[in-house]
Amino acid sequence: MLRSETLFGKRETNTPNSSLNTASGIVPTGTSGFTKTIAPAVAGGAGGTSTATHIETTSSSTNEGGSKLIVGPNIKLKGVEITDCDTLVVEGRVEATIDSRVIQIAERGAFKGSAEIDIAEIHGEFDGDLTVRQKLVIYSTGKVSGKVRYGKVVIEEGGQLAGDIQVGTTSAAKGLSVAKAG
Repeated sequence: MLRSETLFGKRETNTPNSSLNTASGIVPTGTSGFTKTIAPAVAGGAGGTSTATHIETTSSSTNEGGSKLIVGPNIKLKGVEITDCDTLVVEGRVEATIDSRVIQIAERGAFKGSAEIDIAEIHGEFDGDLTVRQKLVIYSTGKVSGKVRYGKVVIEEGGQLAGDIQVGTTSAAKGLSVAKAG
């Protein structure tokens, strides 16, 4: 039987001047941030292999700030509504609805569903309804399809954008139609 120290590491003491040790996933009590890693590990026997996958959520004052959800490689997250997430990083597969500040889809990542985002950086695939309030960046390996609304767009050579595409977000379009109606 494995001891908990082997799986989770040793807990450091909380001193008044200690900083968050996010590398080990340890956050002193009394802080507003949290780090949580879910890592099912399969230990290999003779000739076996070890694998680990994870979903990680963090809240820190990094350059992106706020709360962050990382859907790691080989993870499939389906049928959810993601709320109160400032940054979503997709390295696996996600089928969801989200309203967030930033979405980053890795080269092997895929998102299917509905997203209202301030800034979108697409290296992988997005399929569905995408509203980008500020800036949509599609890199050379990126593919975006569906109903797409954006404030500004940057498409690197090789990047793909297909579907119902319009400049301007739905909230700006709604305000315009109300002004026309009045």
